[in-house]
Amino acid sequence: MKNIRVLIADDHAIVRHGLCALLGTERGIEVVGEAKDGNEAVARTKQLAPDVVIMDIVMPRKDGVEATEEIRAAVPSAKIVVLTSFGTSDKISRAIEAGATGALMKTAEDRELLSAIRTVASGGRVISPAVRKLISTDPPAPELTPRQLEILQAMARGLTNKDIAKMFSIRTDGVNEHVLAILAKLGAANRTEAVATAIRKQLIRL
Repeated sequence: MKNIRVLIADDHAIVRHGLCALLGTERGIEVVGEAKDGNEAVARTKQLAPDVVIMDIVMPRKDGVEATEEIRAAVPSAKIVVLTSFGTSDKISRAIEAGATGALMKTAEDRELLSAIRTVASGGRVISPAVRKLISTDPPAPELTPRQLEILQAMARGLTNKDIAKMFSIRTDGVNEHVLAILAKLGAANRTEAVATAIRKQLIRL
C-alpha cells in the first residue's frame, strides 16, 4: 500500500515542524511539503498533488478558507483537513462548505489527527466532537448587507443613529430600521452586544 502523501500549511514554523515530526514517525504517512500561507498552499498543492492537505484556518495573504476553495477547484483529488485554534465557528463552517472533509481543533490529540488523515485519505469525512460543539454553541454569523456592515462599523465607533444618518445621507428612521435588523440577525439584545459579537466574529474591526 502506498504512503498517504501530506502537505502541511501553517504560518507558524514551530507548528509545521511539530507536525512534520509527528507525521514523520508514522508508518504509511509521508510529508511531501510545507506552506507558510494560503497562496503557497495552493501553489504547492498544484505542484505536489498531495493526498491530504493539513490546513490552518488563519493565515496571511490568503486564509485557509480561500485556499481550500481554490485547491478543491484545481486539485479535486486532494482532501483537506482544517486545523484551527480560532474561537468562533464562522471560518470553520465556511471551510467545510468550501470542501474541507476534515475539521479539528489544534488542541486535538495526536491520534485524533492521525486517524483523521487516514479517514479522509480513504474517502471519509471527519468533523471532531470539539468542532461540532463549537458550531452548535456558536452558530456562524448571518450575512449582513454592505449597508448594515457600514452602520455596524459606525456603531462600533460610538456614533448615534442621528450621526450615522448624517454620515450616509439617509433618514434617521432608515438607520433605526437597519439597526433593528442588525440586532435581529446577530441575536443581540442591544447595540453593545451586537458590536461585541461582530468584532468576535470578525465582521468588523475597531
